[in-house]
Parts: sequence; C-alpha cells; structure tokens
Amino acid sequence: MSSSTGKSAALDHVLLGLDAQRETVIELQRRLVSINAIGPSNAGPGEREKADYLKGYLTSMGVQQIKELNATDSRTACGHRPNLAAIIHGRDTSKTFWVISHMDVVPVGDLKLWHSNPFELLVDGDRVTGRGVMDNHQGIISSVLLAKELLTQKIVPPINYGLLLVSDEETGNQYGVNYVAEKHANIFGKNDLFLIPDYGNAASELIDVAEKSVLWLKITVTGKQCHAAWPVRGNNSLVASAAFILKAKSLHDTFGDKDKLFDIPYSTFTPTKKENNVGSVNIMPGRDVFYMDCRVLPHYKLEDVIAAVNKIGKEIAKEYGVEISCEAVQSVQSVEKMSTDSEILKRLVPSIRSVYKNNPNPMGVSCFTVALGLRRAGHTVAVWATLEEMAHQPNETGSIAATIGDAKVLASVLLG
Repeated sequence: MSSSTGKSAALDHVLLGLDAQRETVIELQRRLVSINAIGPSNAGPGEREKADYLKGYLTSMGVQQIKELNATDSRTACGHRPNLAAIIHGRDTSKTFWVISHMDVVPVGDLKLWHSNPFELLVDGDRVTGRGVMDNHQGIISSVLLAKELLTQKIVPPINYGLLLVSDEETGNQYGVNYVAEKHANIFGKNDLFLIPDYGNAASELIDVAEKSVLWLKITVTGKQCHAAWPVRGNNSLVASAAFILKAKSLHDTFGDKDKLFDIPYSTFTPTKKENNVGSVNIMPGRDVFYMDCRVLPHYKLEDVIAAVNKIGKEIAKEYGVEISCEAVQSVQSVEKMSTDSEILKRLVPSIRSVYKNNPNPMGVSCFTVALGLRRAGHTVAVWATLEEMAHQPNETGSIAATIGDAKVLASVLLG
C-alpha cells in the first residue's frame, strides 16, 4: 500500500489487519510472560532479556530506527536498565505520536495463590493469565501490533509513530521514563503527542489527565514510659498520638479546595500504619510512631502541608507535654492538571468512542503515575487503556480482545 493512500482508507486497512492478530497477541504474551523482568529493587534481574527480545522482534518486523537509552544501574548483571525508543517515520517527521509502555513487572507474591505458573502463559478463550499480561504487556503489545500493521501494509503515517519501552516503572521510574525525560529530552519534540497505556478501567472510559501529589508522613511522639498502674509517673504518648490524629482532621479544612475533575474531588489526609509501642498491657507507652498518607490536589504545595502538620504537632506537644517530630518518607509534588482541550485528547476521545462505543472521560487520579516525569518536563500526557483491576494480583489476567481494541484506538489516534 503506498504512502499516498488517504487517511480513512489507511485506517480501515489497519483496523481490518488488527482483527486478524489474535495469534500474534498470544505469541507475544507467551514469550514476554516467560521472561523474568522483575527489577533489582525487588530482587530480580531487571529488564535486559525482555528488551533484547523486543528489540529483536521490532527489528524483524522492519523497524529501522531503534535507540537504546540505558540508565546505569550496578545492581544488574549488565550494569544498566534498558530503555528502547523505536520510531517509524511519517510524512511529517517533526512530530511524533509516542506510546510509552514499561517492561518491568512486580514479583509474583505467594505462589500458593496462583492457579498456574506465573511465568507460563495460560490461555482460556479471550483471557490470558500470567505475571505481566496486563501490567504492562497489554500496552506493549497494542503498540507493537500497530507498528506491525504499518510496516506490513507499507503505510506511511501522517506523523512519526514512536514506541518507548521503559524500565523501572514498578519501583519509581528513576531508571526509566524519568531518566529518559531528563537525560535524553532531545528525542521529544515540543509538539509531540504522548499516550501511556498503563491505567484505566474495563469500560475503556477513564483517561488520566492529572494526578494528586503524594505525601507520606512519619509522626513520632515521645513521652515517658511507666507502669500502667501508676500512670502519673509517666506521660502517655498514645494519648498524645490520638489527640494528634483527631486534630489532623483540620487539614481537610486548611486545604479544602475541591476539583470535580478528580475521582475524589478533594485532598485527603489519612492516618494509616502504626508501629508497635509496648509489649504488655500493663506498660504505658512513652513512644509512638504512626504514619499519614496524604493525597493532595496539585495546586497545593507539599511544603505548605508539611508546615501545617508541624503546626499541629507543636500545639499537641505543648498541650500534652510531649515531643513530636514529623518526617516526610515520601514526597512527590505533582504538576497542574493538563488542559482538557489538548491535541492528544482531541484525538484520543473520539478514537476511543469509535472503537468501544462508549463515553470516555478525562479525569484526575489520586495516585501518581508513570506520566509524572513527562508532565514535569512540560509534556501533555494522557494515560489510558482498557484494563481490569488485576494489577499486582495473583492470577493476573488480561484480554486479547482489549489488546486488539486498544491497538485500534492507537491506530485511530495516529491515522484517523
């Protein structure tokens, strides 16, 4: 098929070709599942073997431009974490539609909870089971299927089509998309389009366009331990901790703005984990440690949240005669939400609707995603895929039909 074929005709041919790719999906899933791509932070070997397989597969398809953007990591046998950037050139080579997926997977967890070997693909009708089939093999394979159809049918897209396959998504993105965005920023153009198929719902309707900031706080309250029969001889840290937790409810008023774009339209400040204090009922604790998980609308600065928590701590310390310290064990400041009038959304929303006959909605989410590094670099990024809630679970299951359907959406974004 020549490069002069009209956009709608090219899209029709690609969609028809994708309908016949069931066995390709199974073949790719079987090979990818068999490769242990758990990162070194989780005692795994890393992504090198999976990157080699995918690079070879793309090369065999006819992809001519593949760059390795490897981040040094001495914990792996190869000494780095691989990132692959593959490009199929379009008529306008100044602009690229990037689809970004990650190669690493999480550990399998308790093997007794699996009904099959996590590293051997199980196929049952439309369903495939194995570690990584959904998170994030589905995104990888959808992007590869589109590349395969473009090359097989000799279709030159209107703009470049780029696949970015990254490492380290499951443990922080330091060696993956954040590394690429910081150290190899020149591969991206200011007008490029970005889609990350790594978050969504089974209805194909959730498009992540913003994320809350995340703050994990460790609160340490120090009083004086004593025998519980003579509580006047000590200072009960647990009572002061309880008072702190109750007073922390005021944070919802201090940072009380609402934004209906988000799944939970306000900031949340949730007491969660508590460390053990004493080993016996008859001991009054002199030290308590508990934690708070804060999910904050992106226009608030986390440093202001920490200051407000410290203020509460000082008030409780004075009232109860204890010492209180506050430590941020994780602090991830998000960026302002992207415009819902952006080009990627103008392409993506009708593309999803045309394939799935639904009503896709741009939304903000209460966690930070792989998109954050790119958003911080100033890029407009949509995160979307057709996914069930199976990430990180035993018997992780994905859909062949959704993999092909999502490939059709990618095709429509590029060609439609």
